[in-house]
Amino acid sequence: MARGTFAVVVLVSLAVLFTPASGVPSAPPGVDKVVHGLLFAVLAVSGRWAGISRWVLAVLLVLYAAASELLQSLDVLNRSTSLADVLADVAGVAVGLLAWDALARRRAARPT
Repeated sequence: MARGTFAVVVLVSLAVLFTPASGVPSAPPGVDKVVHGLLFAVLAVSGRWAGISRWVLAVLLVLYAAASELLQSLDVLNRSTSLADVLADVAGVAVGLLAWDALARRRAARPT
C-alpha cells in the first residue's frame, strides 16, 4: 500500500508540475509557493513510508525539484522557471522528512 501511495503522489506531482500554463488556475500571489512546499512535503512523507532511505529520497526530490523547474520553461508548457519555486520545493522536502522522523520517534517511544 505504501509504494502504491507514493506512486499516486508522484503521478499527482507530475500533473501539478507539468500542466501547461493555460490549465493552471489563477491564485493570489504566494499560493504557488505553498502548493510547491506541500507537494514536496507529501512526496517526502510518502517516499519514506514506501521505504526509501532518507538521503536517497532527499537527493532524488531535490533533483526532481530542479529538473521540474527547468522543464517548465519549455515552450510547450508555456510556464516559467523560478528559483523561488525550487526553494519552496526543497523546504517542503525538509519539512516532510522532519515530520516523518518526528512521527517515527513518537511511534518508537509509544509503549506496546
